[in-house]
Amino acid sequence: MLILIDSEQKFNEVINSENPVVVKFFASWCPDCKRMEAFLPSVLEEFDNIPFYEIDKDSFPNVSEKNEVMGIPSLLVFKNGEKLGHLHSANAKTPDQVNEFLSKYFS
Repeated sequence: MLILIDSEQKFNEVINSENPVVVKFFASWCPDCKRMEAFLPSVLEEFDNIPFYEIDKDSFPNVSEKNEVMGIPSLLVFKNGEKLGHLHSANAKTPDQVNEFLSKYFS
């Protein structure tokens, strides 16, 4: 289940977790984001113990810029406020790509 981040304060709280979390950056107009939405629930079934959040890149441009999110959708893994991993949009087009990325951090 994706939990929507609706403030910069909430984003900072989420990424400062002692356990790894995933944040998906998206935009409502993004066709690749819609494609990811179609297959992401099946991927998340395999990683049901992971806290998974999403944030609208356009609503929080400072957060996106600070975390070097240039393309969307992008999946970022954070722990204790540090970015551990970043799956850029070009490499996030299939369930296998997303699954492989998540497996590096949550096996």
